Amino acid sequence: MATITRRARLVAGIALAATAALALTSCAADTSAGTDGGDSADAASATSLADFGSFEDLEAAAKAEGQLNVIALPRDWANYGEILDLFAERYPEITINEASPDVSSQEEIDAAKTNEGLDTAPDVFDLGLAVALANTDTFAPYQVENFDEIPDALKEPSGLFVGDYGGYMSIGYDSSKFDEPTSLDDLKGSDYKGAVAINGDPTQAGSAFAAVGLATVQNGGTLDDFTPGIEYFGELQKAGNFLKVDVTTATITSGETPVVFDWDYLNAAAGADNPDWKVTVLDGTGYASYYNQAINKDAPHPAAARLWQEFLYSDDVQNLWLKGGARPARMEAMTEAGTIDADLAAALPEVPAETVVPTEEQSTAAGTLLGEKWAAAVQ
Repeated sequence: MATITRRARLVAGIALAATAALALTSCAADTSAGTDGGDSADAASATSLADFGSFEDLEAAAKAEGQLNVIALPRDWANYGEILDLFAERYPEITINEASPDVSSQEEIDAAKTNEGLDTAPDVFDLGLAVALANTDTFAPYQVENFDEIPDALKEPSGLFVGDYGGYMSIGYDSSKFDEPTSLDDLKGSDYKGAVAINGDPTQAGSAFAAVGLATVQNGGTLDDFTPGIEYFGELQKAGNFLKVDVTTATITSGETPVVFDWDYLNAAAGADNPDWKVTVLDGTGYASYYNQAINKDAPHPAAARLWQEFLYSDDVQNLWLKGGARPARMEAMTEAGTIDADLAAALPEVPAETVVPTEEQSTAAGTLLGEKWAAAVQ
């Protein structure tokens, strides 16, 4: 079992979201149109459960479609395996088609465009914030039944995209080869030659984007300008320490990627088969973020897509995110209602007292800067 170390325990996991200042602008959409819940055209225009008439009507419409296309959902990512299996158990009439589990957020959008008009297109997305912000014209607005219980900082007002689960950027490492890093400067040392990896390309993948964000704030910068973080990874590259390998559970288990920047819940899960794998969230400023759910506006199975959203924000699945070590979006409301799994909440890893979460403006600016400077910095 992976060990996670930190000084201070976060009692209410959702507190990290309160530091966000996501001044999200409403980009869509007339939410007044209603449907009778009957056909796909009606389902595709539904913006809330009320448009179907009842939850049972939504279930019936989704079962009639009989398919749900998901993409980029690794089964070892934040407990997605158990979540997918629960949906399949609850709705055996709906076949889940799991495509390309290891692709990036941007590749999800690319797949939707490539397969537009085909029944193989993804119905739903799971996206990092920067990619979500850049692709709002791809989404259909939808407000789940308990939309009001999701903090405003985590949702686009019409429901174009909505935060669902989150965590802190951490460093996982093989403790049989390395001591616990106490600062990012440690990773510049000669002991880390060819050892330090991030989870993807920061111009496309949310966790890699966050790694640069963490390096920025840990090196005295702010989220207004990711330059210090880009420069940090440039220094790792020049030192020969930066490892350009896409991180997976397999690369961690095999030792191919012995030091990894990733979300705390992913680093913890990745060490399940390696007793020497440990995880730390560094002292100083912490970097937190949430992944966002969205519906493809051209979803081939629009009712199933909306049922999937309702399912993900239910008490059962919010607790399954928690079981996976992530912090669910409705955690604060569920804590107040007594529906949160208290034991799982108490077992959350310890986190920094000071936490930053990028705003819409900061994420957009950082994405632009990374597009301009990242490749040259690490070439």
